Amino acid sequence: MSTIEPPETMAEPWDDGHAAAAGMPTQPAPTPIVPSDSLAGRSLAAVVAIMTFLAALTTGAVMMVVGAASEWQSDVGREVTIQVRPVSGRDIEADVRAAVDVARASEGIGDVRAFTKTESEQLIEPWLGSGLALGELPVPRMIVVKLISGETPNFVGLRNTLAAKVPSASLDDHRGWIDRMRTMATTAVAGGFAILVLVIAVTVLSVTFATRGAMATNRPIVEVLHYVGATDGFIAGQFQRHFLFLGFKGGAIGGGGALVLFGILATAHAWVAGTPGGDEAAALFGGSSVGLGGYLAIFGQIVLMAVVTALTSRHTVDQTLKGID
Repeated sequence: MSTIEPPETMAEPWDDGHAAAAGMPTQPAPTPIVPSDSLAGRSLAAVVAIMTFLAALTTGAVMMVVGAASEWQSDVGREVTIQVRPVSGRDIEADVRAAVDVARASEGIGDVRAFTKTESEQLIEPWLGSGLALGELPVPRMIVVKLISGETPNFVGLRNTLAAKVPSASLDDHRGWIDRMRTMATTAVAGGFAILVLVIAVTVLSVTFATRGAMATNRPIVEVLHYVGATDGFIAGQFQRHFLFLGFKGGAIGGGGALVLFGILATAHAWVAGTPGGDEAAALFGGSSVGLGGYLAIFGQIVLMAVVTALTSRHTVDQTLKGID
């Protein structure tokens, strides 16, 4: 019994692979209206990267300033100081003991510690130098009063009692310093917001000029598409996707650079922690880490720059297409 081989499958003439093998022309791949890689596109991505980097640096700096100010306010707000001045005709040691007793008897006071004469002299030694005979100077005595957390001391009553029993003593609740630090933090936030607004304004102007340049370069193509029936939404969408990619690319480069820089600063701070210079820098500037909130804010700025770039290009294209109509 003979078997019949099934015929081989015939290749259809419109099959791309067989058409290419037979030398027939193939359909070219679609090309975007706006070239994906051009000098203008790379320049715009560089501008967005620079603007995002500056905005991220500003955000990180503001976060560190606000964090340092919050730490300073917390440290200063947990204690007050009493200064006992040496007065002719009065025993300063007796005045110090009386001021300590008044402070301990007040409400909301946790711990009271009076500095010795030597410790008080050491406090002013960095300003006056170590070569002076400080024992001959009328150096005030300091008393550090720590407050109980969650309680509100009666500073008015404490101040009045001190004035009555120890006339040479004065109470400093550091409210002036706390107000200054609060003002500094508020000013830093306002300055950072103003810089962010300027960065967004520069980005909008740059994207507007870049979009108009791309529209002018591709105007014949846009007009042909417009006349053959392409809707304004389709044409604007092509530009919007192109500039969204450029904005996200530039924002990722700039924001990523800022994240790397803050990571290096945090690592360097960890290396010098515990050294005299590192402790002084930490006491003066606070921590060098922007924290989770700072990193999230930088990621948000990357997305914001991409969205601003896309929306600006869309608006510019829509306005330009109205002129073609």
